[in-house]
Amino acid sequence: MLVTSAWPYINVTPHLGNLVGSVLSADVAARFYRLRGEEVLMVSGSDEHGTPIEVEALKQGITPKALTDRNHAYVAELFKRWGASFDNYTRTENPVHKEFVQEFLMKIYRNGYIFAEESRMLYCERDQRFLPDRFVEGKCPYCGYEHARGDQCDRCGRLLETTFLVEPHCVICGNLPVVKATKHWYIDLSQLAEPLSEYIKANRQLPANAKNFSLNWIQEGLKARAVTRDVEWGIPAPFPGAEGKTVYVWVEAVLGYVSATIEYCRRVGKPELWREFWFGKDARSLFFVGKDNIPFHTILLPALLLASGEGYNLPWNVSATEFLQFKGEKASKSRRIGIWIDEALELFPVDYWRFFLVATRPEAKDANFSWEFFADKINADLNDTFGNFVHRTLTFINSRFDGAVPQAEQLTMEDEAVLQGIREKVETMAEELEAAKLQSAANTLISLSRLGNQYLNEKEPWNLLKTDRARAAAVLYVAAQVVKALAVASAPIMPGTAEQMWQTLGLAGSVHWCRWSDALEPLEEGHKIAKASPLFRKIDSTAEQLDELLAKVREKMANA
Repeated sequence: MLVTSAWPYINVTPHLGNLVGSVLSADVAARFYRLRGEEVLMVSGSDEHGTPIEVEALKQGITPKALTDRNHAYVAELFKRWGASFDNYTRTENPVHKEFVQEFLMKIYRNGYIFAEESRMLYCERDQRFLPDRFVEGKCPYCGYEHARGDQCDRCGRLLETTFLVEPHCVICGNLPVVKATKHWYIDLSQLAEPLSEYIKANRQLPANAKNFSLNWIQEGLKARAVTRDVEWGIPAPFPGAEGKTVYVWVEAVLGYVSATIEYCRRVGKPELWREFWFGKDARSLFFVGKDNIPFHTILLPALLLASGEGYNLPWNVSATEFLQFKGEKASKSRRIGIWIDEALELFPVDYWRFFLVATRPEAKDANFSWEFFADKINADLNDTFGNFVHRTLTFINSRFDGAVPQAEQLTMEDEAVLQGIREKVETMAEELEAAKLQSAANTLISLSRLGNQYLNEKEPWNLLKTDRARAAAVLYVAAQVVKALAVASAPIMPGTAEQMWQTLGLAGSVHWCRWSDALEPLEEGHKIAKASPLFRKIDSTAEQLDELLAKVREKMANA
């Protein structure tokens, strides 16, 4: 099982919307499949070539290399703090990646899918440079969005060429560009339209948004897509006569999934193992992206793999999220709209964020972040339901049964119903995770803790102790099994919290070394547990107070 996340551009630090659509979702899936006993490889890396980097480097007055060296190190460390369990988080400046991309594209070139053609491109006479991709903005010819980039419209998701834009302007100086002739190399996607259509129609795993978007795009007629760009910062194009050109960033980025796999397998001394992930008949690849990245993963990447003629496995699933907005608007660092992943960690513990983002993951439509919604989910779901149940159960066992799981002399039908409920919810959660319905899985996890809470409230073991100690013992035995199941089932979403629970339960090793089926393996009677500490705390601050706190964090980080 190859699990991947879209390669983040390293021109800026990712925000929460970037994170939930790619790295966080991929990490939840990877952790789940490891618990299921799959051989999992989770890869991604910093996308450090192309125009976004050049534009940002120009703004900061430094070289693109200096910018990406700094940002890659910073973002890679942030992902570790977020608990991302990458086997290989690499970068597009890695020599393995560069070599693989050049060799792969030459293979496609020799197979007849890449051709050279003189084309007319936008050129800024003031800056004396061609304006590919994000060096130019204008009005989208399809939906009219006034801030469409030269490679894609953020509103409708359509891939663009710079010359398609209405009223374009140079992002460096703002001037109106002229059209000038230049030579570029293109991949002829029309040759691959039929096999691409067959692949997408036959793929039952693809979610509706990815499938429908891709089929509509193919039906409109696939056009040749540029493989090269007139920029200095990137991988030199390998084609004869292409001196001075670099590889289009999105072409090399999607090939990075393969090169990252190769790099990892070489590093662990198994240089041929990568082929099992990309050619093995039982291997599956799972891609987590934002909806604006759908065509690159359902059209461009499969097209490249098909054009190689080598029999690569095509993406098994492309799980694409809708957008996470902030107070109804798109994230913008310059306008201070949104929350960035470094800021978030200064505000609340990582598992608060991981749970919230997964439980509200925008899978069917755009979602809107608000402090009120965030506080409500943490307080009601994590603190009052999940945390309250776990703490009550373990504290009661510690104080009234000397820290040992009580003996259940006889279980009633109601007790058995709760144990059956554990089994059903753990199995449902597994089905949801396999279908990449992560939001549903997070809410099923909370429903499992709610089942335990309701059971305790109805049975009142604190009162039963006064009249029927054996019955109270049976109730707490059942409640302890719910806690054990929660420890395992929460591991993909809240790895730190799950580990804390595992250690408090006095279980050997780490929760991340166990199997998903261990959620249903009962704690034995007499098993000793440790003293429990609260897992979460309430958020008592108002939205205005949290906005003020965020502003203070930003000021502190800006001055650091």
